[in-house]
Amino acid sequence: MPHGAVDTHAHVIGLPPDFPLEEGRSYTAPAATPASYLHMLDATGMTYGVLVQVSVHGVDNRLLLQTLRAQPDRLRGIAVMPLGLPQRAYEDARSAGVVGLRLNVLYGGGIGFDMLEGYGALAKEMGWHLQFIVDTRDLPALAPRIARLPVPFVIDHMGHFPTAEVSPDDASFQTLVSLVRDGGWVKLSGAYRLSHQPPPYEETIAHAQRLVEAAPDRCVWGSDWPHVANWGTMPNVGDLLDTLALWVPSAVQRNDILVKNPGRLYGFDKL
Repeated sequence: MPHGAVDTHAHVIGLPPDFPLEEGRSYTAPAATPASYLHMLDATGMTYGVLVQVSVHGVDNRLLLQTLRAQPDRLRGIAVMPLGLPQRAYEDARSAGVVGLRLNVLYGGGIGFDMLEGYGALAKEMGWHLQFIVDTRDLPALAPRIARLPVPFVIDHMGHFPTAEVSPDDASFQTLVSLVRDGGWVKLSGAYRLSHQPPPYEETIAHAQRLVEAAPDRCVWGSDWPHVANWGTMPNVGDLLDTLALWVPSAVQRNDILVKNPGRLYGFDKL
């Protein structure tokens, strides 16, 4: 693993009573402690990490912020926050290491796209970007609004679609490719969510390579640890890094995806 490598997508999860779980959640996950998360980063040779607020905690970002504050030189975060909070709440999140906000309608406990423009304005004010977990098949209707955002945006898990139903030439996937080619960012992650195959998820290769071809300087990689809401084969992060090597055979290009691109997006290049 190259020095400066970034895992751009993982979660920490607490348990009641200290960290209540959302009543409307679509799954219940075991705890994923900050200590276990840091051990995963160390074991896989990751210099930095980006924590994403997990849907089962809704807009309760306390565990995320606590973890970021304890590792200011190593971690950054993506929060889920309502609009209309006191300005101090957003500033506190930014000082803790939050660099973006996530909109998520797929797993419950998230914030949808009905207030997309309001979140674009907030992100611009705070110097943040927006991150979306959305099924690629919903992108054609959303793409015009996303393209008008005044801030950078990142699409999770290559568009979070079933590869058995969405080919690389599908119109919805081509919408994603166009958004990325025209300035968007995409996470090369979640292969086990897209494919029913076991590792190394070979049916995802063509999709990933289309995205890398469209914008090699705006692709980043994430483990999606601890792989919540997964009822199939449970991967380890080594499996997923092996898949990255199939997606991106060039070591130079892989290093950009692991180091240079996320360094620029999340600010690690300034540390």
